[in-house]
Amino acid sequence: MPGGELTCVEENVNASEPASYVPTWYTATMVPASARPPLTYDFDVDVCVVGAGLAGLTTAREIARRGWSVAVLESRRIAWSASGRNDGFVLPGFAAPMDSVVSRVGLEHAKALWALSDMGLKYVRTTIAEARLPGVAPIAGWLKASKIDNRDELLDDAQLYAEEFGTEIEVWPTERVRDVLKTNHYFHAVHLPRAFHIHPLNYALGLAELAEAAGARIFEDTPALSIDTEGVRKRIATPSARVRAAHIVLACSIHLGSLVPRIAGTLLPIWSYTMTTAPLGPRLAAAIAYRGAVTDTNLASNHYRIVGNDRLLWSGHTTTWEADPKRFVRRLKADVAAVYPQLADVEVEHAWSGVLGNALHRMPQIGELSGGLWLASGFGGHGINTTAMAGNILAQAVVEGDDAWRLFAPFELVWAGGSIGRAVMQVLYWWLDARERLAARAARRREQEDVRLAKRAALREGYEETGVEAQLGAVLPREHLPAEPQRGELPADPVASPAIDRRTVDEPLEARTPD
Repeated sequence: MPGGELTCVEENVNASEPASYVPTWYTATMVPASARPPLTYDFDVDVCVVGAGLAGLTTAREIARRGWSVAVLESRRIAWSASGRNDGFVLPGFAAPMDSVVSRVGLEHAKALWALSDMGLKYVRTTIAEARLPGVAPIAGWLKASKIDNRDELLDDAQLYAEEFGTEIEVWPTERVRDVLKTNHYFHAVHLPRAFHIHPLNYALGLAELAEAAGARIFEDTPALSIDTEGVRKRIATPSARVRAAHIVLACSIHLGSLVPRIAGTLLPIWSYTMTTAPLGPRLAAAIAYRGAVTDTNLASNHYRIVGNDRLLWSGHTTTWEADPKRFVRRLKADVAAVYPQLADVEVEHAWSGVLGNALHRMPQIGELSGGLWLASGFGGHGINTTAMAGNILAQAVVEGDDAWRLFAPFELVWAGGSIGRAVMQVLYWWLDARERLAARAARRREQEDVRLAKRAALREGYEETGVEAQLGAVLPREHLPAEPQRGELPADPVASPAIDRRTVDEPLEARTPD
């Protein structure tokens, strides 16, 4: 990227508006957090980080821990956008399937990338444990449930992840899945016991305090208006002051706006829609007996988990433009009822949307754009682990000259197509969603027909009907199922969020010694 002055007014940011959070279940249960003052004076630092989301905060913390001076400029509030509104999933890997990554860069290169992503997961887990971050409430487990009967495909995938990437992974048979998710909507599933889910906003607020304790300075309500990248000392202009720094880290994802148009144009903005229900009491426990996070899709549809002991957090549907989340409440409730008829017509207390930046290759954007100008972006669809991974990679690169970031070089900055690209991607999402729903209905119809034929065959043979377990060996007898595994060990949450009754929540697991 050539040097010179770059100007920016961030998307959807009005400098005259006071910094604020969009109301969500996360803001309703956030730990107390005072607003940081805006920057009002000029000063020099070693590194200036633009964006106080999870990636920017991790970068700032790790650079400050290495003894360098750091300033973080945030246009609104800490984690006000995707970092504080996401599903809260922490799991290894990337949005891109690893078989496609292997095809692109080779097996050994893919193994190195996977190891970095796993490092990100361990960093989040260790940070929560060591700092005893309040209100983060980590819960073990991630289950990717299949809406079609694709056991052989799941076994092949699990073998790849276990043998080549050293992942602790399980394939659950249909009966076991339905034993914890009380619906005929799902068949087999992949289970990651070491994955977990958290309160992302409280994690971000905890990271901010850790970064400041290490020496970083965080300024809210301070958008970066322009950057001059010429010379050894780069200059960042804000509404009331100017910062000079040897290095700049751009960690504001889709909100880059016109600051670096070429980079902003490589991300597709994808809005997802989320709701949380009112307390459901025994209804929820009777429908979902799994405390981890659940995903039942490859690209669109449903992601959900239990929060606040007896509330359901459910996200789904995507648009390439911003829409009123209230318009999606009826659709989200219909999705819940379709999967869990026993939870039909739930009462919704919170609904919100969040925008993510997605690269076309579905891999993060991490690296050096030009001398001293760094990028940490494109984390849409990956999980929180990749933000931690990026922060550590860039801290090591800036301070120690480490070149692990070059492992992401094959995933170039590809133009996302502008407004035409958005339209094409929206049509693709609609098509994939429709195809997935049709395939799911067809799979359930085939299962029902198999059950009907099995019952008729049993009657003809004079056998006594014994329910689903007699379906010609379609499922294993319960005594042959693998035992329930130990859940991933996670740190205790010392301060519960206000909505959680700690007397009825499962006892947290002890922290595992960091790998």
